[in-house]
Amino acid sequence: MLLEQTVSEHYANKHLLEKIYIGLGKLGIDKSQLTPSDLSSVDEFHIGGSEGTLMLAEKLSINASSSVLDIGCGEVFASPSVEAILAGILAVTGKKGCLLIVKNYTGDRLNFGLAAEKAKARGLNIKMVIVDDDISLPDDVQARGLAGTLFIHKIAGFLAEEGENLDKIFDAAQSLIPLISSIGVSIDNCTVPGMIKDERITEGMAELGLGIHGEPGRELIAFENAGSIVKIILSHLQSKMGHDQKYALILNNLGGCTPLEMAVLKGEIAKSDLASQLSLIIGPEMLMTSLDMHGFSVSILPSSKLVAEALTSPVGPRAWPKPVPLIDPIISDLPIIQTKKDWRPSENIELRHVLQKCCLILREKEQALNKLDSKIGDGDTGSTLAGAARALVEELDRLPLGDTKQFFEAIGELLSRAMGGSSGVLMAIFFSAAGQKFNNSLHWSKALEAGLNRMMEVGGAQIGDRTMIDALAPALKKLNEGKTLFDVAKAARAGADATKKMPIAKAGRAAYLSRGVLENVTDPGAEAVACLFEGLAGDKGG
Repeated sequence: MLLEQTVSEHYANKHLLEKIYIGLGKLGIDKSQLTPSDLSSVDEFHIGGSEGTLMLAEKLSINASSSVLDIGCGEVFASPSVEAILAGILAVTGKKGCLLIVKNYTGDRLNFGLAAEKAKARGLNIKMVIVDDDISLPDDVQARGLAGTLFIHKIAGFLAEEGENLDKIFDAAQSLIPLISSIGVSIDNCTVPGMIKDERITEGMAELGLGIHGEPGRELIAFENAGSIVKIILSHLQSKMGHDQKYALILNNLGGCTPLEMAVLKGEIAKSDLASQLSLIIGPEMLMTSLDMHGFSVSILPSSKLVAEALTSPVGPRAWPKPVPLIDPIISDLPIIQTKKDWRPSENIELRHVLQKCCLILREKEQALNKLDSKIGDGDTGSTLAGAARALVEELDRLPLGDTKQFFEAIGELLSRAMGGSSGVLMAIFFSAAGQKFNNSLHWSKALEAGLNRMMEVGGAQIGDRTMIDALAPALKKLNEGKTLFDVAKAARAGADATKKMPIAKAGRAAYLSRGVLENVTDPGAEAVACLFEGLAGDKGG
């Protein structure tokens, strides 16, 4: 006699039966192998309902222990029908009975309550608990069920797995429910398929205390940053906490937050005054979602030996993250990197003037270079170079201006710290390599040329690849030929302008852009080099 014959004695909902088979298949269970004894061997079943989902946590004798079977019932955000709930109860309830875990919403209470009565009339042992963990609403308003319900699911499931009877599991759940507190917040409402989205949450605002079905929350509050939102959430929770009590905490993604956003929220919790009272953190994870709602909820439950053991007990479903203690991170000192930060200052009036002029040019060109870079990059070339210029001005009196070799090495080290991005690393390589190459028998311009060659070797860019090298290489070539600064500037400008006509870039971020985007746009790095030499040539009068 097959399982469907046994089940059909209780109900005729073939659609639900097929859903059960699909779920069993995901567990690797062949329905043809099931017998009535398999059904009767069920120990404890926990059925929780809301948003049309029936959770059947079964403990079968065929190695399906600690697994969860999801059966979709009804419309989005609607309670399962009485028939669907009753069908589920009849399909899984064994001689030890069934515990229904219901969130405190009217439809769920009514439908699950009626289904429970119908099941009892058939001689089944049924208990039902209602979770009302939402603390955001005024005391005279019926509290809703939120993600704190998951505490009850996990603890009741643990007790069932331990072989406790239904009465003891029911009593444990009833005693824990009043201790659970939850509150959520979102910066955008969820999108219900087939319906026009409610845009009640305007930009710059967040909704505090909203439910999991898209219903309005307690109030709209100004959204500043993650830290301010977490502080508000935790202040509400702390009003329900005892000073000397430890708590387990669930950090729940309501559906639309990115992993990075959830990690930031967890970090804010870890830095809060609440952290010292947290014994376990569960999440961040999508545990109880509201479709794509861009928000999160936090739930707490006083910890105890039972709570800790139940929450950390391993289970099959991947959706349940391993609870972890909140501990202070181990902070290790960075390895000491030997640097020549304390250079012996020396003077070179002409070099000082050149450096001051270069720094002034880069600061003046900051916005223009940013605007140019925004057409083909991330719009920060000007800011990067201006930041390096400001750092150089601050260090000017401490630099070895009178020692060319040490000067090049000092500039390389300074730029590696002060200039962000790949351009900072490349310029550091350029000057560091020049310093290593320089000696008293080699002209400084030849040392810079050696630095350029090393920069091209490490960075991979060559002349014609549409980078700063297209302006820097011809300028250094003219310097080594003994040409005037005017000729050097003219060569740099010609090289920079040539990048406008290069259809593609072969290095840097611009290499990922199409021909149309690059057309008639000068490479920002090459433009910066040309501006420097033009400024110096103008100052020197050619």
